[in-house]
Amino acid sequence: MNPGALLDTLKRRTGFTEAHVEVLVGLGGYMAPLASEVALAFYDYLGRDAEMREILWGVPGRVERLYGSFAAWYRELFSGVYDADYAHRRYRIGLIHARLGVTPSHMVPAMGIVQELSLEHMRTALRSAEIFPAVEAFEKIIAIEIALIEESYLAALEAGFRLGVSSSSREALSRGASVLLQEAQA
Repeated sequence: MNPGALLDTLKRRTGFTEAHVEVLVGLGGYMAPLASEVALAFYDYLGRDAEMREILWGVPGRVERLYGSFAAWYRELFSGVYDADYAHRRYRIGLIHARLGVTPSHMVPAMGIVQELSLEHMRTALRSAEIFPAVEAFEKIIAIEIALIEESYLAALEAGFRLGVSSSSREALSRGASVLLQEAQA
C-alpha cells in the first residue's frame, strides 16, 4: 500500500481542500495548547479497559512516552502539512498499534474522546461564524486520520495471514505489523 496515494484518495473522497488546510492552521493557536489535556483524557479513557491497561501500563515508561507522542500527533493535526510523509507517519502509527495489540475496536472509540474535547473547545473558543468551518475541517482531517490508520491495520492483517498465522486474527495482526515495520526500516 502506498500511504501517500491513499492520502490523495482520502482528500478527494472527503472533499478536503486548501480552504480546510487554512482553517486547520488557523485553529492551531487555539487547539495546540490543548494537546496535553487531550492526551491525558485519551489515555485515561483507554486505561479504563483492562486489556488496554495491560498493554499501555504493562511496560514501565510506555504510557509516559505515549503522552508525548500523542501530544505531538495532536499538534500536527493543525500543522497544515498533509503530504506523503504525513501519510507514512500515520500508517506507521497504525502498524505500531497493531504490533502492540491495540485493535481498531480500542482506537476508534478513543478517537471519540479526541473529537469530543476538541469540538467542545472550538465551541467555547471560537466566534459563532467560525465554528462551522472549524468543525468541518477538523472532522475531515480526523476521518482521514482514522482511515490511514485503519488501512495499516488491514495491511498488517493481510501480511500476517500471508505469513501463515491462522491461530487468531489478533496474532496475525501483530505479526504482520512487525514484518511491515521491519520492511519499512530496511
